[in-house]
Amino acid sequence: MNQSLMKLLLSTFVPLLLLSFRCASQLSPDFYSLSCPTVELLVRGTVRSASDLDSTIPGKLLRLLFHDCLVQGCDGSVLIQGNGTERSDPANKSLGAFYVVESAKRLLEMVCPGTVSCADTLVLAARDAVELTGGPSVQVQLGRRDGLVSSAANVRPNMVDTTFSVDELADRFASIGLSIDDLVVLSGAHTIGSSHCNTFSERFKQDSDGSLVPIDSTMDQGYAKQVAEQCSTRTGTAAVDNDASTPELFDNQYFVNLLANQGLLHSDSVLVNDSRTKGKVEEFGRSQDAFFASWAQSFAKLSTTGVKTGDEGEIRFSCQSVNG
Repeated sequence: MNQSLMKLLLSTFVPLLLLSFRCASQLSPDFYSLSCPTVELLVRGTVRSASDLDSTIPGKLLRLLFHDCLVQGCDGSVLIQGNGTERSDPANKSLGAFYVVESAKRLLEMVCPGTVSCADTLVLAARDAVELTGGPSVQVQLGRRDGLVSSAANVRPNMVDTTFSVDELADRFASIGLSIDDLVVLSGAHTIGSSHCNTFSERFKQDSDGSLVPIDSTMDQGYAKQVAEQCSTRTGTAAVDNDASTPELFDNQYFVNLLANQGLLHSDSVLVNDSRTKGKVEEFGRSQDAFFASWAQSFAKLSTTGVKTGDEGEIRFSCQSVNG
């Protein structure tokens, strides 16, 4: 290899690798073992109490983490309120469960003031949401610091859209260091939660009497009619369960549904129609154990994307605003 080219490659990629290693090396499952040993117990209790009162909370927490990590990494920036913040962008308007994270943070501030970041609180809450709905227990790295910047302008260029093709999905995941297998695994998050009717409206058309009619031939027609009826008979921000069979259980039913052409979103359905992703869909449809084992690995990767550590960022006192 040409020496000048080698020098250019080394000067470009070595600093990035060192930065990645430095950030990863400052994270640890035991980060708060001395400074706040009850952090996991306190967050889990908050998530359990909220979920007992509202069964939609686990799905909302998981989605909240995805939207945080896809934009500027897992730094809690999606939690910040205000005009022009990530939270204010139309793509994030339907996010929920902010109050659960804030409640956990307030409790942590009483027990361990100025110690646990909002970014870590959100990761723990999303992790617990999965386990509390029947999913696998995942050990997560801790020690993230909170971002100082939250801009709506950063949302659209980095967010996944429900109309994406596999190529577009894979490109977006690759941009944050996740593989096409991670894409399939993490799409399994749609085994819980719901989606608003306008996020899959391109799969239907409205007839003369205002009813929705399926137009996407890749959907099982019986399932498509069922979804159309649910959206036609509701008003406002109507939502449909992502998994019609076991909507409140974190299991492998999402993949079983895909194989039956019962994926709710276009970005779900494309996974079973592409040779690069279909094999994993079939594997997880056959084996929940295989899905759970892969979930633990892919979730751990997602939750360490673009993290801030050391002297970067801050530890917010309130997740809704940077420290003043």
